[in-house]
Amino acid sequence: MATKITYTQQGDYLLPDLKLPEQPKVEIGIWGRRHLRYLKNHHPIIYTNLLTSCKLTAYLADIDEQAEDMFFRLVNQLAKQEGLNEKLKADNQMMWVKRMNSIRYRATEIINKELIYN
Repeated sequence: MATKITYTQQGDYLLPDLKLPEQPKVEIGIWGRRHLRYLKNHHPIIYTNLLTSCKLTAYLADIDEQAEDMFFRLVNQLAKQEGLNEKLKADNQMMWVKRMNSIRYRATEIINKELIYN
């Protein structure tokens, strides 16, 4: 089965009317958007290959899911290792928040280094 190609006149040239197939609508979270920005700025060939092969959305959704899972796993592990518990939260809420923010920051840095900007 032959595909009919249509053309549009642009000045003196006939250019083919090319369109990418529709991709499923998937919500890409913060991790996927960060990785997308990284690909565009630092690996444009990989970005273009994923885009033109219609694999970019699925790839970014996968990165986003992996990073989200890793983030929650790291936060839970680090909180457990450092003894952050409900008793500390009830006794000294500001200390708990300070230490939890530190853990979240470290987990974010690990994910950025291993998944997002790699």
